[in-house]
Amino acid sequence: MQLAKYSANGNDFVIFHDDVKKERNDLAKELCHRQDGVGADGLIVVVPHDTYDFEWEFYNSDGSHADMCGNGSRACAHYAYNNNLAPQKMAFLTGAGVIRAEVTDNTPKSGMVLSELTPPQILDTDIVEDGNSWWLLNTGVPHLVKFVDDIKKLDIEELRAMRYKYNANVNIAMVDGKSLHVRTYERGVEDETLACGTGMAASFYRAYKENKVPNNIEVYPTSGDTLYLGVNERTITFQGKVKKTFETNWEG
Repeated sequence: MQLAKYSANGNDFVIFHDDVKKERNDLAKELCHRQDGVGADGLIVVVPHDTYDFEWEFYNSDGSHADMCGNGSRACAHYAYNNNLAPQKMAFLTGAGVIRAEVTDNTPKSGMVLSELTPPQILDTDIVEDGNSWWLLNTGVPHLVKFVDDIKKLDIEELRAMRYKYNANVNIAMVDGKSLHVRTYERGVEDETLACGTGMAASFYRAYKENKVPNNIEVYPTSGDTLYLGVNERTITFQGKVKKTFETNWEG
């Protein structure tokens, strides 16, 4: 099996394509294992679709399904374009709906990719825990967001408790001038990750709706990379670099 390993702003993925859609939960756990496998936050499998350029199967590192992953959508688009599975501007089906993406600057090893995420939903703005105001949003998957004064301070046990109480990913965000810094605890990985696209989108959208930031801003995840988020007439736009780190043959 020919596999590609991608990094999208610190989020890493194993990607391959197949002609058949099927359950690959055990394979995802095997491939994503940091010591005994390739090592990744998730597995993406590109499969054919009759209407769209392709469909994906997305698995977290623990083998569970996720409907959407913002960084994964950009890595997947770059992979599909460079493997002649989709044109430069493409549309593909995820569990959250159709994602439109464009490889705006490309080389086989790296590039800049723009994704239009699924339209955001504000689910609850009245969550208060330990005196903190949280919003619950869905940007393809559910995310809790609160604002903090110091992004360097993170209570992992607090985030873990919120994740299980609300069955959502959990983000802390800090506004710095006209930019935004975000840290995310992800379901399925069950820890903080270096970046989370849908988490950055949820944090940006709350900040934008509360007039804390303007449209079209720079967002910085834990990896320190620069992402560009905005809103258009349809949804949230999400742009950043992706990199293919290597390819390999996997025998299992």
